[in-house]
Amino acid sequence: MIPKSPLDDPERAAFAWARYRRLMRWMMLVTITMVLGSMYLLYRSNGLVSVHFYIATALGIGFAMLLMSALMGLVFLSSATGHDDAIIDPLEDE
Repeated sequence: MIPKSPLDDPERAAFAWARYRRLMRWMMLVTITMVLGSMYLLYRSNGLVSVHFYIATALGIGFAMLLMSALMGLVFLSSATGHDDAIIDPLEDE
């Protein structure tokens, strides 16, 4: 029989997803701060090179940071709720 996941309980799931959204809001703030800081440093060291350079850099840094924080947030969500423990491990006896 498949064990029940703690996320099957709607109350616990709502709490966990609210915590995940809060984490993502903080990471969005950190990402915006880092993108603005990097744009300032690039402009200070290179001047106005090309607007496309700045757009590509901002999108690259923003996308990479948000993707990393979303994936790590899901790992934290899965681990903290006990969802990782609710599996059937076929290699448990070995």
